[in-house]
Amino acid sequence: MSLTMNITPPADLPEFLPGWVWLVGAGPGDPGLLTLHGVNALAQADVIVYDALVDERILSMAKPEAERIYAGKRGGKPSPKQQDISDRLVELANDGKRVLRLKGGDPFVFGRGGEEALTLVNAEIPFRIVPGITAGIGGMAYAGIPATHRDCNSAVTFVTGHSMTGEVPDNMDWKALANGAPVLIFYMAIKHIGRIVEKLMEAGRPADEPVGFIMAATTENQKVVTCTLETAVETAEQIKPPAIVCVGPVVDLREQLNWMSKVAELSASEAAE
Repeated sequence: MSLTMNITPPADLPEFLPGWVWLVGAGPGDPGLLTLHGVNALAQADVIVYDALVDERILSMAKPEAERIYAGKRGGKPSPKQQDISDRLVELANDGKRVLRLKGGDPFVFGRGGEEALTLVNAEIPFRIVPGITAGIGGMAYAGIPATHRDCNSAVTFVTGHSMTGEVPDNMDWKALANGAPVLIFYMAIKHIGRIVEKLMEAGRPADEPVGFIMAATTENQKVVTCTLETAVETAEQIKPPAIVCVGPVVDLREQLNWMSKVAELSASEAAE
């Protein structure tokens, strides 16, 4: 079954002025999770500087004449330097372009949006921030794992799986991290999952604590695997980045809340009719 909807966007969406840069979060993958401000930006932008994880269907919403500049960063592969990307935004804005910096997830959640925005400030370039749904929220929801649940946790912590150098962030207080929140959500953690597990268990997290891996979150290639902290390293061999790792009791709720499996069953049933 398909639905056709005529949606009229609000009339007061902002105008994208020449010489401005908009830092826009594209969400974790599913184009339906893009915000109206994001759609509005795509409709007006002269040039789009986009990341590796931005879905092609989102880029297709741009006006046909918009220039596309790929600025994706993928671990272990040749990637543009962050300062070069930031400087390019300044250059394009100074040329009078409407510059859309389109980033996967949310620009201000492990997205280096803050670094790029500070470069714009220093260059006196006007900018707008458009938040996006971060993978640690959207990906968890699509996996049927709530980030918070009153029976499980009243706090959640988001953690990067590697530092600026690409190594495990050993400068963190792992004891405080392990004891600070019942639920930990790690970004970019697959490469160093062994060390992360070791640190958490040394800090007191139990070996039988539930762990969930969410690969390619919210996309048609999404894969979710659950295990325990003790078996997480072995389980991670099945997972390829990009992936979110959740540690905590909320992972066990997936068994009841895995709504995407119901959607898949319904789709299969309709296809068979």
